[in-house]
Amino acid sequence: MMNETLTLILALMAGVLLGALFFGGLWWTVRKGVSSKRPTFWFCGSLLLRMSVTLTAFHFIADGHWERLLVCLLGFLIARLIVTRLTQAVHKPACLAQEESHAA
Repeated sequence: MMNETLTLILALMAGVLLGALFFGGLWWTVRKGVSSKRPTFWFCGSLLLRMSVTLTAFHFIADGHWERLLVCLLGFLIARLIVTRLTQAVHKPACLAQEESHAA
């Protein structure tokens, strides 16, 4: 029982790490891609790399156990929420920042 719990906790932590890498990499790619002369290279290359790493890691973490896969996916989604919040706070559009300052 304790071993199963530890395995699920590790799967959750791995999912958070994978999500942080996936969505952090997506944010980085968007920042680089929009100012690049070759955005297709950035977006397609990043997608292939992020998906390959993520799906391969999910496969090895699950190791045939649907519970591990589900918990890992939960961690992945938690990381999505965290990265979304962090990137919104860092990169708030100037027009929204002005509206907020006028509303206060």
